[in-house]
Amino acid sequence: MRPTTVADRAVSRHGWVQAVAAVLAGLAAMLAVAALGLWAAGATRLPDGAFARVVVATVVTAVGGSVELSGNAGVFAQTRAGLAVLPLSVTLTGALVIGWAFLRPLRHRPVGGAGPSAGWAARIAVPWLLALIGLALAARHTFAVDVRGGTLSDLTGLFGVTPTLGFTTNVPLTVLFGLLWLAGVLLLALLVSRAPPLPGRPARFWEAARPAASAAVTLLLAYVVLGAVAGLVTAATRGHAAQTFAVLLLGLPNLAWLALTLGLGATWHGRVDGPFGLPLPHILDEVLRTPDVSTLNLRTLTEHDGRAWWLLVAAVVLVPAAAFVTAVRSPARVPPRRHALSFAVALAAAAAMIGLVGRISAHYGLSVLGIGDLGGGLSGELLLWPELGPAVGIAALWGLVAGFLGSLLALPVRRRTGTGREHGTRTR
Repeated sequence: MRPTTVADRAVSRHGWVQAVAAVLAGLAAMLAVAALGLWAAGATRLPDGAFARVVVATVVTAVGGSVELSGNAGVFAQTRAGLAVLPLSVTLTGALVIGWAFLRPLRHRPVGGAGPSAGWAARIAVPWLLALIGLALAARHTFAVDVRGGTLSDLTGLFGVTPTLGFTTNVPLTVLFGLLWLAGVLLLALLVSRAPPLPGRPARFWEAARPAASAAVTLLLAYVVLGAVAGLVTAATRGHAAQTFAVLLLGLPNLAWLALTLGLGATWHGRVDGPFGLPLPHILDEVLRTPDVSTLNLRTLTEHDGRAWWLLVAAVVLVPAAAFVTAVRSPARVPPRRHALSFAVALAAAAAMIGLVGRISAHYGLSVLGIGDLGGGLSGELLLWPELGPAVGIAALWGLVAGFLGSLLALPVRRRTGTGREHGTRTR
């Protein structure tokens, strides 16, 4: 049995107080981002003190929890509502904070067994489980819907109808998916960090997968940063600053990673009908606001705005740059074809992740005696989904080409610095 090292004991000393602090830091960051985003979106005007509960519900959805909408409008009326969307700005904030807190005590641990790391992860999971239960129980509320003017207002007054909208959570599903979210965050943090790998077979897997996975995550974060810069410029030059900040604080990665897949050549489908609290960028609203389901890709975007070709330019520059970083960080003995394959797998996995978490399905409506579901600002629909298989295939092809090119470009750098040989010596 491997002797316990001083670094292992340091990891083990990160006990319950540190675990609770890590979870509280992550939750505080997520709640702050969600609250600021919803405040910018005007959610403070929701009736019956709903704002705080909506903030909690937003955090629940950000970690994969299940929030269910319901409505009631009496025997003469019908309501319908549904929501399936991840506020990825909130999700990313929590992942970065909790991932950093998890990795902090592992930074100086030598190559060793999985016991201390697994124990530290389990300590974080326990307060996280309790937090999930508390969030799921708190994310419940019902409030009245204000029907302003028109035929529907007259009918609701005539029949004494008071439309209400409520939301609640499925506690078991929220706990299940919230724990899976945490496990994914901690595993990905280990995979992309420079913390030492585990010995034996896991070390070989870490050595092969870490550079490509780290570069893919860096690529995703680079798109988020570029999206933030574009959003700030838009807010400063074109007005509607509050709405822009609402989008940045709630759905920046949703849009930034959508831009990545569109730049690669992927196709999405969607539809927008009626008003929504969070506006889409103007070009997306134009493409998607049609009577039928619309196709969203570079061609349809450039038909409305020629500047959409910059999405392709960004992909041509940033994807090979990420592949170059992958090759520089890899052992010198890895051939170009291996780089191409590993980066293709990483980029395809990133595209699959974007396709799964970037889907949007939101709708609401109210009708009284069959009147009102088609107008008056009391109905709306927002749908967005990818052609997932082709998107993953296109990303894999980009990864193969960019990975091979990046490996060739990195050869002089690796020979000059000896980075690959040092990495191979450290992980043996």
